[in-house]
Order: sequence, then C-alpha cells, then structure tokens
Amino acid sequence: MKSDAKAEVGQTESLEKGSVLKEILEANQKFIQQFQPVKLSHHPRKKIAVVTCMDTRLVDFLEPAMGLKRGDAKIIKNAGNTVPAEVIRSLAAAIYSLGVKEVLVVGHTHCGMAHVDEQKLANSMRENGISEEVIAGLNLKEWIGAISDEESNVKEMVKEIKASPVIPSQVPVHGLIIDIETGMLRVVA
Repeated sequence: MKSDAKAEVGQTESLEKGSVLKEILEANQKFIQQFQPVKLSHHPRKKIAVVTCMDTRLVDFLEPAMGLKRGDAKIIKNAGNTVPAEVIRSLAAAIYSLGVKEVLVVGHTHCGMAHVDEQKLANSMRENGISEEVIAGLNLKEWIGAISDEESNVKEMVKEIKASPVIPSQVPVHGLIIDIETGMLRVVA
C-alpha cells in the first residue's frame, strides 16, 4: 500500500515539475480518442529489420521515406546506427523468432556521432554529476559510439553484421544513407 502511495506521489511530482510527461499524457488522451485499433502481427509484414540512428530528425521521416508503415518492419535505433552485441542479439531475435529475411543499416547525413567532441562530452558529464573517476575510466569516443564518417560507418556495420556467427549468410544485409534534408536514400553497401 505504501509503495503504491509513493509511486503516485512520485508521478505527481514529475507532473508538477514541468516535466514533458504532462504534455505526453495529454497528447495520449487525444490520440486514444481518435485511434482506430487495428490487429497487427508482431511479425513484420515486409520481413525486414532496419538498424538506424536515434537522431530526432529521423522521427516521422525515415519510415515514410522508405515507404514503411506501422507493422512493416523491425526498427532498431541507437546512437550512430552501430551494431554492438545488443543489436546483433535483436537482429538474431528478429530473424529466428519474427521471420525477418533482410536487414538494412540506414545512416544519415550530418550525424552528430561523426562530430563528437570528447571534451564537451566530458564537461557535460561532469555538469550532470558524473565523477572524474568514472569519466577517466572510459574511452569516451568509443563508449559513446562516435563514428569517423557516416558512409564508412554504415559500410563497417554491414560488414560486422555479415561477419556475425549468429546471422545466417543467406540473409541479405544492405547499407544506405538517407539525406536528412531531402529524404533521398542512397545505397552504399
């Protein structure tokens, strides 16, 4: 009982502190009033998985530019569309459990991960209470997922996926770059 009360107090405090959560919950109420439920499978209709960047400029931009709609694809996002072990695991789950037959790595022009300033990153971490000991223990550019350039990164990620022992060789893996200003897709691998 007490934990429920604490949770409610915490939720109320978040809303009172000017959190964006209040806006999100209000938008959700409007959304559900207009939403028409559609039964969708958790298996992607187009049998594809897309590994892409978490860049906010891709929201409501990448999928329409690719002709994708809700239910068409498994979308995996992270900083710089990199493929650490967690992404390989997600791709394997998509292939073996969800029927994915093709993988697309989609980078984008003007990616912030190609312009990581290690000193600014360290300063921001300090300003947010991260200790010098923690910062010193990290190779910041590697840890954050900094990339040399967008096209080379996409090509390297395609190679890494293809080289993974858990990704079947018959699954095609493609690399693309989307122009963040025009929406044009270009195949690079």
